[in-house]
Amino acid sequence: MYDKHLMICGATGCLSSGSAKVQETLEEELAKRGLKDRFRLVMSGCPGFCEVGPILVVYPDEVFYCRLTPNDIPELIEKHLVGGEVVERLLYKGPDVEAPARFYETIPFYQKQKLRVLHNSGIIDPENIDEYIMRGGYRALSRALKMEPMEVINEVKRSGLRGRGGAGFPTGLKWEFAFRAAGDKKYVVCNADEGDPGAFMDRSILEGDPHAVIEGMLIAARAVGSNEGYIYCRAEYPLAIKLLKKAIDQATEYGLVGDNILGHGFDFKFKIKEGAGAFVCGEETALLASIEGKRGMPRPRPPFPANQGLWNKPTCINNVESLANIPLILREGGLDEYIEIGTEGSKGTKVFALAGKVRNTGLCEVPMGISMREIIFDIGGGIKDGRDFKAVQVGGPSGGCIPAEQLDLPVDYDSLTQAGAIMGSGGLVVMDNRTCMVDLARYFLSFTQKESCGKCTPCREGTKRMLEILEGICEGRGEMEDLDRLHNLALGIKDSALCGLGQTCPNPVLSTIRYFHKEYEEHINDKFCRAGVCKTLFEYYIDPESCDGCTRCARVCPVGAISGERNELHVIDPEICNRCGSCVDRCRRESIQVIPVRKEAKVDS
Repeated sequence: MYDKHLMICGATGCLSSGSAKVQETLEEELAKRGLKDRFRLVMSGCPGFCEVGPILVVYPDEVFYCRLTPNDIPELIEKHLVGGEVVERLLYKGPDVEAPARFYETIPFYQKQKLRVLHNSGIIDPENIDEYIMRGGYRALSRALKMEPMEVINEVKRSGLRGRGGAGFPTGLKWEFAFRAAGDKKYVVCNADEGDPGAFMDRSILEGDPHAVIEGMLIAARAVGSNEGYIYCRAEYPLAIKLLKKAIDQATEYGLVGDNILGHGFDFKFKIKEGAGAFVCGEETALLASIEGKRGMPRPRPPFPANQGLWNKPTCINNVESLANIPLILREGGLDEYIEIGTEGSKGTKVFALAGKVRNTGLCEVPMGISMREIIFDIGGGIKDGRDFKAVQVGGPSGGCIPAEQLDLPVDYDSLTQAGAIMGSGGLVVMDNRTCMVDLARYFLSFTQKESCGKCTPCREGTKRMLEILEGICEGRGEMEDLDRLHNLALGIKDSALCGLGQTCPNPVLSTIRYFHKEYEEHINDKFCRAGVCKTLFEYYIDPESCDGCTRCARVCPVGAISGERNELHVIDPEICNRCGSCVDRCRRESIQVIPVRKEAKVDS
């Protein structure tokens, strides 16, 4: 019996900020003091608040420590673990709390969240199947095994669950198609090929609660009549793959995977396929080709995978978050609880990855229908450094930009589609007033253009032409007619591309033209980038009214373009300046401004 349980975030985000070293130091210090048997130390899943990692939560005291370093451990042990005194300096502090916050409920980041899919992450040991079972794990599978396949499918249909991978197709309907498809062999596939820049929802679910995904796949297999399944996970997720393998081994040992599961005559085995990082393999037909050992390229549909998928057999494909929702729906009484959350057309919760210029980056789970303003300002804490919100990119590189005037938009499938965006897999990249929307569209289109498999002409050639036009606008070579060309090309690609990558990749361009048309006009007509991003379209200028001659800007300039004595006005030489932005970041008084390139005639000496 332990005095306390010490849950350290062992997910990829906190590992990158040093949680492994914190764990190592904690183990060493406890051993040194002869306290190892009194305290249970667990590397848990992601608690969500990545911005303040490494995180350690002490139970049953329910104390949330954050931003830990190895140097904090001796004090934490002496004061809290031995002395029973909370170490206040290690609690969460910020402008959104009046006093250091002790636990989840008192931290604004968590107050508007509704943890369902993430209810185990950070709470249990993801390497211990007993803890998953203790929290109700595999009860939904036990119930599903006693039901007829169509009974299971009908409950999923009644739940209103829509695919969390981006398209939002009704999950129960997809299962029914696979169930009714003719075939002597059927497959169930989990799509864990999460490739959107700034997205880490699926990775965090797999790292924090792998058994939820395994249970969801087993229920899907029971419903559609499959005895074999694949988890397609990108190789860049080594921790997720390691935990999945261990979870499958544990479930097999407990008789939850393998032959005659729980004595119900149901057989199922798992295989893990590691993807090589091709973004297009997130598209289901390309993913299936990759599993088969072929180049990951989409194929025309129909036939759809539910009828003719892996090795031409009926195949049911769902993404990680979709499958993690299934045990919540199928457990006893779970359906009624599930449909109480969300909107009429978008039930349940959605997990989002908050990234970009928001103050509180991390993972959050919110009810469908919450406003974008609540996610960014209440959960996310607003914009970094007190800057103005400009837009949020929803749905990754294939999504769209939502501007400030749309902040009260409810976050559900239909509302986002009407606004020119998509739910996508759940990445939210927040931008402030220093973001150039033309350059942003260029960046996302550059990403999808490089990731295009090249099979169909609209995507291969059309995105290349669109990218060339955007590059010209960013470099000051644009014409107003380019906007019509971009619009027409985008619509043509959306209508004729072979797969979802090509059909959605014009979204960032269309949405930025729709909401930030004036910014495109400034780039074209005034040859000016107000955000100070497109380097050929602006210069830096030091405002004489606010410059106090502190020399901070001159000291960080890498090319020596700034001159001036201490306590006197400084000047930037535009002929030397490389527009790196170091001086802007360093200036405390915001004296360095962005102005159009001066057009004075150059006189040869």
